[in-house]
Amino acid sequence: MSGLKLFRTDTTNSGMTEVMPRLAEIEADVQRLVETHMETLLGVRFLASEYGTGPLHGGRIDSLGLDENGSPVIVEYKRGTDAGVINQGLFYLAWLMDHRAEFEHLVRDRLGVTAAAQVLWSGPRLICIAGDFTRYDVHAVREHRRSIDLVRYRLFGRDLLGLETVASVSGGMQTSRRPRRHPVVPTAANVQDSAMAELAGAVDEVLLGLGEGVNRVERKQYRAYQRLRNFACLCPPQRTKLLIYLKVDPKEIDLVPGFTRDVSGLGHHGTGDLEVQLRTSRDVERAQELFLASYAAA
Repeated sequence: MSGLKLFRTDTTNSGMTEVMPRLAEIEADVQRLVETHMETLLGVRFLASEYGTGPLHGGRIDSLGLDENGSPVIVEYKRGTDAGVINQGLFYLAWLMDHRAEFEHLVRDRLGVTAAAQVLWSGPRLICIAGDFTRYDVHAVREHRRSIDLVRYRLFGRDLLGLETVASVSGGMQTSRRPRRHPVVPTAANVQDSAMAELAGAVDEVLLGLGEGVNRVERKQYRAYQRLRNFACLCPPQRTKLLIYLKVDPKEIDLVPGFTRDVSGLGHHGTGDLEVQLRTSRDVERAQELFLASYAAA
């Protein structure tokens, strides 16, 4: 919202009226609005509000949730600018990591046994939503080894909410894989596997290069690329192709057999209703506009 101006068109009088931004009257108004629509706004399934951390810790977490990849999420709110919001969130994040069983029990109660079994503890997230942040806040999140999103909000008129990601840092643990030994005489299968691995590396480079604040989350079944929400999920290479799922409405594009497919309502790993099949580097070039559209939607 920094520098953003919003105008309402008046078609009857051919005029323009600026819709002035404002902050919420109280912090609870922001919290209530986000919690009611958390999955739509943040891609996070809501679990609990004002969650007590016990008499020893003596605190209350504003909101608890679970994101699209199964990562635990803490959301902290401030009406305006507050220098303590990040430290407060990190304080609760440390509590969360020490109370994994309690969190999984909460997930099981609210979302079921399957969701509880798939909680991803390698990348817990902190989302701070506030009226504004200072440059010191932005610098601070980059110094921490945690996944932190700083999100600025503004209310416009009576029925418009704007969210802007000010900073996004991924603190998930990266696991290195031991390089595979290749036989001296490469077989056709080995050449094929190598080609698909190289293609996956090219896709990874393209997705990470779409803009600032792209985080990569590793799951066994897929690799997610997210801003505040997932915008792409890349599955492990198959023998002859890569499958990637995007947050693009399949009904708004011309589907091409063998390249794009509508998977809304169909079960698959990751998130997104558009499946894109990549076989060559040329397919990656063809998919660039779809990547950008999904990135913008997130």
